[in-house]
Amino acid sequence: MADDATGSATATLTDRPVDRAAARSTGGPGARGGRRLSATWRKRLEVAFFVSPALALFGVFVVVPVVQAVRYSVYSWNGLGPLDDFVGLANYARALQDTVFTGAVLNNLTIVVLSILIQLPLGLGVALLLDREMWGRTAMRVIVFMPYVLAEVVAGVVWFMLLQPNGPVDAALEAVGLGSLVQVWLGDPEIALYTVMVVLTWKYLGLAVILFLAGLQGIPTELYEAAQLDGASWWQVQRRITVPLLGPTVRTWAFLSMIGSLQLFDMVWILTKGGPANSTMTMAIYLINQGTNRSLYGYASAVAVLLFVISLVLALTYQRLILRRDTHDTPRTPRKVTR
Repeated sequence: MADDATGSATATLTDRPVDRAAARSTGGPGARGGRRLSATWRKRLEVAFFVSPALALFGVFVVVPVVQAVRYSVYSWNGLGPLDDFVGLANYARALQDTVFTGAVLNNLTIVVLSILIQLPLGLGVALLLDREMWGRTAMRVIVFMPYVLAEVVAGVVWFMLLQPNGPVDAALEAVGLGSLVQVWLGDPEIALYTVMVVLTWKYLGLAVILFLAGLQGIPTELYEAAQLDGASWWQVQRRITVPLLGPTVRTWAFLSMIGSLQLFDMVWILTKGGPANSTMTMAIYLINQGTNRSLYGYASAVAVLLFVISLVLALTYQRLILRRDTHDTPRTPRKVTR
């Protein structure tokens, strides 16, 4: 009987059809693991293939110059000959003890603060105005954005000519009876920095307006309609809906404005070259004066490293304290209602 049972079981297994196609398609656990592993490596190779050119360019034009600047900064070097006069951190100590450099740092920070305090309300107000249905809205958007498109050299030369003594700006003030307001706009140390700020606001306000307009387009109109049905005023709508939902755009613009203000060079160089009496000196202009004009390339490299460190610290601090909410916030899960 045992032989009969064994024979019947063998016959049953032999007679059962074998789905070879299914076996080939599914495979064993090892085959599935192998395919998953190969797919993972294929994705990694694809990412490496597309990212490697950008990483190569970043390494050649960013990482290598930074490393070279750090290397040059510990030498007293005039740009010619070998690096044989090692001075250690003396160049850094000299820069931090120079009142012109510390004044340049203060000027950059002043421009950062004034740019945000002036351009933020102006840009937001103009964006809210241009976001409404009105005649000539497209033309007004072009006019507002046009200064930002102009090259810094062109804009700087134009404003340099306009602000000359007895120039078009002085003539316009005298023509409307405001001749008492005429000043030596770019030659008075007391007002030169603020004059530069007016030009910078005119130049870069268009970027803020365009970014804010793009952010306003992403706010659902249903929220405004619901607020109007609830009887909310225009100010309440802007305070409770527009400004909170426009927050990520505003914070991104403020970050870009801060980085641009710390590295400001071209507009100020054309208008004042850092004068008068270093009242408009920036870190970038100080760097150029020490390196290109005085051939103190080792010292200028130390200034460049300090500029990089200051910008990096402020950028990381801003990202940690302000931009973190836009990248790390997760939606809250609703609480379970218990009865």
